Amino acid sequence: MPNSAPGFKSRPDYRVDLVPESRRVRVVFGGVTIADTTAALCVEETGHAPVYYVPEKDMRLDLLHRTDHHTRCPYKGEASYWTIEVPDGGGVRRSENAVWGYPSPYDEVAGMAGYYVFYPNRVDSITVE
Repeated sequence: MPNSAPGFKSRPDYRVDLVPESRRVRVVFGGVTIADTTAALCVEETGHAPVYYVPEKDMRLDLLHRTDHHTRCPYKGEASYWTIEVPDGGGVRRSENAVWGYPSPYDEVAGMAGYYVFYPNRVDSITVE
């Protein structure tokens, strides 16, 4: 059954390009590396700065906890969100809804499935080198 993005019907000139990124993308939160990859996707979308999506295989999924928060993009689909929790000197440091992804993206951007992206202001650093 087709899962076409409704946004492209009204704005066929809108772009969501998935560009393979060979540079290393690393995400750190609470002094812990949450993601480290040389197989990211750089998503270049009309009207937005490029965003780096990290493949699931290069993520510390044990430090992520899915939340009930969801949003919908007319070009990419329904986004699910995760909170990061890392040990912090006997406690836990949290960043709420810091990570999102599209588990079942629209057909036009199906290559995003299995990738995650981070809010830069909710982690310590995102480096691309």
